Amino acid sequence: MVIEPSRALRRVAVVGAGMAGLACAQRLTQAGISVRLFDKGRGVGGRMSTRRIPTPLGEACFDHGAAFFTARDHDFRRCVEGWIRDGHAAAWPEAGPGAVVGLPTMNAPLKAIADHLDVEWSAQVTGLSRSAAGWRLDVVGRDAAADGPFDAVVLAIPPEQATPLLAPHAYDLAVYAAMARSEAVWSAMAVFDGPLPADAGRLSGCETLAQAIRETSKPGRSGPEAWTLQATSDWSRRYLEASAVDVAMRLTEALARRFDTPLPKTLVLQAHRWRYARPARATSGRVWRPVAGLGLCGDWVVGDGVEAAWLSGVRLADVLSHRKLESTVPHLGIAVDDALEMSEQIDL
Repeated sequence: MVIEPSRALRRVAVVGAGMAGLACAQRLTQAGISVRLFDKGRGVGGRMSTRRIPTPLGEACFDHGAAFFTARDHDFRRCVEGWIRDGHAAAWPEAGPGAVVGLPTMNAPLKAIADHLDVEWSAQVTGLSRSAAGWRLDVVGRDAAADGPFDAVVLAIPPEQATPLLAPHAYDLAVYAAMARSEAVWSAMAVFDGPLPADAGRLSGCETLAQAIRETSKPGRSGPEAWTLQATSDWSRRYLEASAVDVAMRLTEALARRFDTPLPKTLVLQAHRWRYARPARATSGRVWRPVAGLGLCGDWVVGDGVEAAWLSGVRLADVLSHRKLESTVPHLGIAVDDALEMSEQIDL
């Protein structure tokens, strides 16, 4: 293997503009590194997105992914305090001690970060290629030559989506991602023509429902009686390929059983399947391969939820911003054992 002199990271591509990718990009930018993000979505959100639905009683807003989040880590608490101070988030005591939501909607903190970064929306990355100049990205509908070269690429996407991008270039990271598994979750969104007999904004679930969220109980929210109903992982697995109409009806029926009373008339009823909602199990291990300039971040790397995603992105960025990239001639057929030795394990 021929190794050229080390060089500092100057340009980094981040694939995925959810919490992990945005946190990583923000931290790298603060360290003076040029970053471009690519996301296949039309705008910020991901599992922190909000769906707005018009109804005869006015617009209803649903945080149909992450209903709220908490901050236990000292650094993340400071970050959240900043969001609250700037009006991008607020405490939501009804969900429990320390619960926080975006203000006016869940994706507000992400928008605040993304507004100061170089983000390419509607940009689906389908492949990576490497030359002596660095990494280039294959982006659907675009000339890949415009998307590079980059000194390093960070994949801030679910492991199932990261694996095929990694496989031709970093066998060890591909295996690591392939061993991770995501659980799907169905969420139903229901608008009723009258209030439900609930004395709290968040109800713990039952055999079918993991939780039921009264969206209008969140700070800064108004509008009709809107509820997000999140199914358990087991139930979602059982009905993974069911139709959205069937799922929405079943989850609404489960809510009626929870109250043990008929519900008011339903004005709107929809469902959304999060195929990669949460990691099936916490993982830890090699997330940065310096010899190749490839890294991974996401909640699935360290745990589950918004805080885990932020921590993963920030900690990977801290490693990248203080390290140098070892340049190598690409595609030399490095043995698996050698590749494992060259990967760095970061304790997250």
